[in-house]
Amino acid sequence: MDLGLEGRRAVVTGGSRGIGKAVARKLAGEGVRTAICARTREPLEVSAKEIEAETGTEVVPIVADVRDRAAIEAFVATAAERLGGVEIVVNCAARVSGGTPEDLEHVTEETILGDFDEKFLGALRVVRAALPHLRRAGWGRIVNVSGLTARTAGQVSAGARNIALVHLTKTLSVVLGRDGVTANAVYPALTVTESLEERLAARAEREGWTREELLAQLSKNNAIGRLVTANEIADVVLFLVSERSVCITGEAIAVGGGPGTSVFY
Repeated sequence: MDLGLEGRRAVVTGGSRGIGKAVARKLAGEGVRTAICARTREPLEVSAKEIEAETGTEVVPIVADVRDRAAIEAFVATAAERLGGVEIVVNCAARVSGGTPEDLEHVTEETILGDFDEKFLGALRVVRAALPHLRRAGWGRIVNVSGLTARTAGQVSAGARNIALVHLTKTLSVVLGRDGVTANAVYPALTVTESLEERLAARAEREGWTREELLAQLSKNNAIGRLVTANEIADVVLFLVSERSVCITGEAIAVGGGPGTSVFY
């Protein structure tokens, strides 16, 4: 299937590792020239060179923190200048949940405010900076990587930031639809990324489990019987930013491998 992406221009936040890096790789594989940002220069530049070598498509690494409005405006402006425009925005930057307590009694205000600054406001900053370029192109795709904690109670900060991001996504779809721009969100659950592998290794050493035993334990409630990988989530994102997805906008699509038994309609 031709996704109609050859020659498009994209910006991806959180592009040095995890889902963001996987998305950048998939985009480049389809001929999308892409600018990626992250806070730390070395892994960002290594990832850009790696993807360029694999795909033969330009990947521009630009150091920027989504919590810094001026830095994000500079990121998007530089990307547009280097690439000749911006038509695709994928927001992946966020703290990985699970490292700090987020239950009702222990979650701190600092955690909640930090999460909203990074994930919700971070995405808003990127989209606002990109809007003139999307409207000028008359065609655009926005995908926000949210999280399935939006649908489950318990993790106060992660759930709140993720559902807020979906509300923003729906608003973007309504406001920008007549400009030829769609906006959607994806809901990953626990995903196989570099960060998860690091946490599994630490837990395996601490508790005496093997990596495979831990993965089986974490996957037991998934319909497909295993965890989803970052590359598999990137495949869904790739479709949502393509020409073929024009009839989908304002939606939040679960990409977690079917965890739980709840019915959503």
